[in-house]
Amino acid sequence: MKTLKIAIQKSGRLNEKSVEILKNCGLSFENYKSSLISTVSNFPLEILFLRDDDIPEYVQDGIADLGIVGENVITESGAQVSYLQKLSFGKCTLKIAVPNNSDITEISELEGKAIATSYPVILEKYLLENNVNAQVRTISGSVEIGPGLGLSDAICDIVSTGGTLKSNGLKPFAEVMKSEAVLIGREGAEFEPEVLELLQRVRSVLRAKETKYVVLNVAKTNLEKVVALLPGVKSPTVVPLFDEGWVALHSVIAEQDFWEKINALKAAGAEGIVVMPMEKIIV
Repeated sequence: MKTLKIAIQKSGRLNEKSVEILKNCGLSFENYKSSLISTVSNFPLEILFLRDDDIPEYVQDGIADLGIVGENVITESGAQVSYLQKLSFGKCTLKIAVPNNSDITEISELEGKAIATSYPVILEKYLLENNVNAQVRTISGSVEIGPGLGLSDAICDIVSTGGTLKSNGLKPFAEVMKSEAVLIGREGAEFEPEVLELLQRVRSVLRAKETKYVVLNVAKTNLEKVVALLPGVKSPTVVPLFDEGWVALHSVIAEQDFWEKINALKAAGAEGIVVMPMEKIIV
């Protein structure tokens, strides 16, 4: 098999989750905190630890076959890569923020204003789409200090919890784009057997995170009502119990519907409900 290369963030908010999902895929590797490259011992894969801004270009140029990076970084770079799978972590929003005492309440009021950002490409496109002519000042590092230093009237930056904005006397004003971590590949990589194998592992881990495994007891007279609430991957598994007239039912529940489903199951006659996390789901 061909040895793939995957680029992930060396440090920063996506590093820990990127390492976690690769390990949950059954990949065994070490020394990832002290090395720029790590070899997976049980799969033909090498992991490159890079600055997140470099990952899209490494993948585009074929230096790495795959990468894990935020959508905001991909869009800003303009790199030509294939989106293989959104990963449901590293979620954030690129927003325009203004000082708490600012009178700006409409996008049009940014006309002629200065906006500090580390994402000039994304911001300029957004302003163009909204017919606003503003001065984009590109800075790196602590963008949020721009208004306080008199460098800008507003900022455009990544917001996760909003705590940094509050601590710097800023308030979110407009949403520019949403972002999350994405598994990307060089063009054509998605058709290669080794990539398809890794992609299957990633998707099985993501499916498992989104579901819970459920085992419950129910009287046969209430079985149809309970089954209607738990379709399972295809359909629930029903096993007879020693007590005549009762069965054990095995199925899954979507994480987002968990409490609503549990209450509905109890109301339908389910008893002895046991809920367990799942490691992988392969379909």
